[in-house]
Amino acid sequence: MDDFVVARNPDDASTLPYLVRLPLGPHGVVLKARDTWPRTAKVYCHPSTDWPAEPEVVERVPVRSCVRRGAAIDLVLDRGRENRSQFVFAQARGREVIFWQSARTAKQARPNVAVPSRRASGQVPDIVIDSHERYAWRFNEQQATTQRRALPAGDYAVEVDGRIVAAVERKSLADLVSTMTGGKLRYLLAALAELPHAAVVAPAPPTPAEIRTWAAANGIEVSDRGRVPGAVVAAYQAAHSAP
Repeated sequence: MDDFVVARNPDDASTLPYLVRLPLGPHGVVLKARDTWPRTAKVYCHPSTDWPAEPEVVERVPVRSCVRRGAAIDLVLDRGRENRSQFVFAQARGREVIFWQSARTAKQARPNVAVPSRRASGQVPDIVIDSHERYAWRFNEQQATTQRRALPAGDYAVEVDGRIVAAVERKSLADLVSTMTGGKLRYLLAALAELPHAAVVAPAPPTPAEIRTWAAANGIEVSDRGRVPGAVVAAYQAAHSAP
């Protein structure tokens, strides 16, 4: 029961040809699935109580972590690729639906997500920016007012009636790694934990497709396949770094 197992669904009449078993709980969680992994799109799943006595196993992989977090199950497999995914439980038209997704397929499902710019019920939030934040976000499109002063925790905070109710610590990937390896992360998290709401935010590294799209738009020649040259990656990072 410590493995993640994919087997063929013995029910030929089912439109979901696979069964997946998650090592969660005393008997595991069994789901019917449309595919064996969410490679290009989210995979639709449906709860099942039946696991064959002699399953036709398609794949068996050791599990590093399988944890239920609210309405989702986070799965981490012990292999180099295709190792992280999530099963999201939701309700649609009065019945339970389950979507199996990876970080890539979740992003593809919302390719044009934008930062909200409308006011919340006509209110204009006042955002406090830490005085040590060198290249601060201006919030030009969020219809918010800003002020600068030293914050006890975080780079940006929201204040209500003179009390900080939420804060965000912004880190570049290099800064985040330095904070973790230098031992400062525990103190940072301890300070943020004293607030009602807090988060640490670090940007995700660009995908090769994003770098190629940027390169083409800026007249930089790069092959459609294979590894993106280091010089092109460096140019992309320089173009998207803070001024």
